[in-house]
Amino acid sequence: MFNYMSEQIIQLYHGSKNGLNGKIQPISRELCDFGKGFYMGTEQAQPLTLICNYDNATLYNLELDITNLIIKDIPLNLDWALFVAFNRGRLTKDLSPTLYNKFATYKNNIDVFKGYIANDRMFVVLDRFFDGDITDIALVESLSALKLGIQYVAITQKACDSIRIIYEQKLTSEQKDNLIIQSEAKRKSGISLANEICKKYRREGKYFDEIINE
Repeated sequence: MFNYMSEQIIQLYHGSKNGLNGKIQPISRELCDFGKGFYMGTEQAQPLTLICNYDNATLYNLELDITNLIIKDIPLNLDWALFVAFNRGRLTKDLSPTLYNKFATYKNNIDVFKGYIANDRMFVVLDRFFDGDITDIALVESLSALKLGIQYVAITQKACDSIRIIYEQKLTSEQKDNLIIQSEAKRKSGISLANEICKKYRREGKYFDEIINE
């Protein structure tokens, strides 16, 4: 569910390992789901598991004003997985020039990407797809079953300038310990569910190398 405060302002959350300092900028590491940007989630729990192992972990409540921003919505399907592969360096120009060039143009004239999160439960499944162990149908079915959260990624400074910090909270040791336990339990449950789905669809669909060679 999205928590809309108005038609143009969206409430989001961001987790920082060491706290934010200075101006918000689209400067995450390169190999993220949708490339370099400033990542925000629609649910409070989404960023918490990413930062719970760090001493200065801080959760931020944000408002994103989407007035005059161009947003690209990426549906949960095979293109989503291939775009993640592109941004993580698994889909190179040498492997598939056509697909590479397609996804290289995704960022043209875009301020914000909106799409599902490849969280820790999906890392294993995505890697199995990229490594040729499961098919595209098994992957998409797993994505749907795991009910991943939505993320907004500001990829331009214009978009970052439209973000306002409403509240920040530094996590206590007790909160971090509880989150680590919850995260591990959800990870195991998610991987178990995905494994069952992959078995069910292991003879249907195409493999990663077949798709990129088409």
